[in-house]
Amino acid sequence: MSRLGNGERIHLVDKKGRQYALTLKAGDTYQFSGQTIAHDELIGKSDGSLVALSGGKVMMALRPTLGDYVLKMPRGAQVLYPKDLALIPMWADVYPGARVFEAGTGSGALTMALLRAVGSRGLVVTYEAREDFSRTALMNIERYMGTVPNLAAFRRDAYEGIECLDDGVPFDRVVLDLPEPWRVVPHAARALRSGGIYLSFVPTVPQVEQTVEALERAAVFGMLETFETLLRTWSIQGRSVRPDHRMVAHSGFLTVARKTEAGLWAVGQTLEKDRVHTAARDDEENGIR
Repeated sequence: MSRLGNGERIHLVDKKGRQYALTLKAGDTYQFSGQTIAHDELIGKSDGSLVALSGGKVMMALRPTLGDYVLKMPRGAQVLYPKDLALIPMWADVYPGARVFEAGTGSGALTMALLRAVGSRGLVVTYEAREDFSRTALMNIERYMGTVPNLAAFRRDAYEGIECLDDGVPFDRVVLDLPEPWRVVPHAARALRSGGIYLSFVPTVPQVEQTVEALERAAVFGMLETFETLLRTWSIQGRSVRPDHRMVAHSGFLTVARKTEAGLWAVGQTLEKDRVHTAARDDEENGIR
């Protein structure tokens, strides 16, 4: 049975699903709206247990998922939403054992998602130019994941270049969450292995336009795609089934490209129409309507 331990980051969840984060420390007391509960009463409880505060308020104590954790952890930079964190490892094809370069570290949310994807045999190298962001990110990562031996975090500016490690092995993937990723594209072209994947996240149209232009100018990237994701939850209460009034709509654009030998695609050609037409043709050939 999994039990909550001293030093762990946990969430208390009320009846409305609102979550409140705290780090368990023997001897401390958690205060909430005039009510309290001793940390010692939480330490040793099963994950998902119900607990009662001093005033009788009942809450659930549990270990947060990564998606819940990143929304409540201390922030330096703005964090990516879970809907984007879930997609990035898939579209960047981050696999167990991969060597991934990331910039910037920010608050550490994307770093943790990448670390989970590469597994213990992989490696994540992350650059962050700001000391305060880097310090917050490393605290967040250690608090949730513990000591991570396959993370190499550097106080460096990716706009100035990407350095391979001492073994000289190029990166399998380059993942960027920076305001101006187009400035890193030339460095990514040199740091990525052939067949490697580039992915960047930006929130605005002018940013994504400049990013795609830089990828095209580099002349070593093909299979460019840019897209956004919209997340809409639904309210289901008996026979009343409807979309929720609020949704997580636009948060940013993901741009994906592969480092390839030039010559197959014309400059500026994207895969959007080709992929849709190919899927439709395959469905028709397979008798799917």
